Amino acid sequence: MPALSRRPALILPRWAARLLVVACLGMPHAAMASDAIRPPLMLANVYRPGIALEDYWVSEKLDGVRGYWDGQQLLTRGGERVAAPAWFTAGWPATPLDGELWAGRGQFSHAVSTVRQQNPGDAAWRRIRFMVFDLPAHEGTFSERIPALKGVVGRINQPWVQAVAQHKVAGPAALQALLGKTVKLGGEGLMLHRGASLYQALRNDDLLKVKTHEDAEARVLGHIAGRGKHAGRLGALLVELPAAQGKAARRFKLGSGFSDAERQQPPPVGSWVTFRYRGLNDSGIPRFASFLRVRDDMPATPR
Repeated sequence: MPALSRRPALILPRWAARLLVVACLGMPHAAMASDAIRPPLMLANVYRPGIALEDYWVSEKLDGVRGYWDGQQLLTRGGERVAAPAWFTAGWPATPLDGELWAGRGQFSHAVSTVRQQNPGDAAWRRIRFMVFDLPAHEGTFSERIPALKGVVGRINQPWVQAVAQHKVAGPAALQALLGKTVKLGGEGLMLHRGASLYQALRNDDLLKVKTHEDAEARVLGHIAGRGKHAGRLGALLVELPAAQGKAARRFKLGSGFSDAERQQPPPVGSWVTFRYRGLNDSGIPRFASFLRVRDDMPATPR
């Protein structure tokens, strides 16, 4: 296997070049950004102590693929069309629905592999549920959207389309107890949604995620060659956090959390990856960052 370049601007080895060519040809796991129009989604900030919990509704954070029904077709967070079987979306309303394509706790891989298929099989899709948690076009507050959402889901009347349960918690101790119970049962975490909030396609404190660790997404800029036991394969990814909330884009090396197979065939340049970390250092770089997975629901973007 040829050595990998240590420079961000690199000539890809053959295996990585093949992956990038496949992406450019429009394979479903790495659609080109130019082919997709991202839906206007409400995005979450991270929960922090001091939030007035009495203002929020609480639900489980579902570990699946974000799904957006625009009234005519089902899209991923990145804007790619989901080739679900016709029966899956039959009779869905003309109004937009925001939710999660979910296969159950601990079944993230099945959800991703099913959603990315361009010739979907019924057997795989029978295990998928569309868990609806919001109505983007509704003009009311979230507290008003909850009963409206239940009404829409009830009229769809399909067992694989369900409204995400929303409830209140008494305070921080109750929230942490619920988080611990959810994680112990195999859940990913919790979501907080401000009851008085309108649906806005931006990231703010109206929507918060509560997890036992922090995670984020970054774009792969290059591959850095390994040394020692990793000689001849990936040592680390050079990744970039996008600019957000007045902060400039930040680049750093992501070198831990990879399996041997992932080091042999790492995520291609231009793809997006999710990583876990513990806070930020003074320069805004994530501390103790560790690779989790490739974000197949986000389109690859050229450097």
